[in-house]
Amino acid sequence: MAPSMLCGGPQSRGRRTVGHTGFVATGLRVSVRVKPGVSRPGIGGAYGGALVVAVAARAVDGAATEAALVAVAKAFGVRRRDVTLVSGRTRRDKLVDVTGERVSLEARLATLLRS
Repeated sequence: MAPSMLCGGPQSRGRRTVGHTGFVATGLRVSVRVKPGVSRPGIGGAYGGALVVAVAARAVDGAATEAALVAVAKAFGVRRRDVTLVSGRTRRDKLVDVTGERVSLEARLATLLRS
């Protein structure tokens, strides 16, 4: 599938891969659904087309967002500075860019969505 198909380009007609919003110049753009304040943190599964990230931190002063970004970095095997919040600073649904080798990031995303 061409990158324009995944990014919602003019030829996409609304088709997207679950949890994967598109490519960025140096990696992958991923939609994330954050579940703050859980007793059992973890990452995996899909909710409404987004990768689910459950964190123990409460949704106060950005603590849950930061914990989610740390969890995404760990799950993809990259440094925290390689995960950038694109949108959704104060919402449960977020869009993040993960910098790294695209092929390995896509493979890891597929594994996470199945778990």
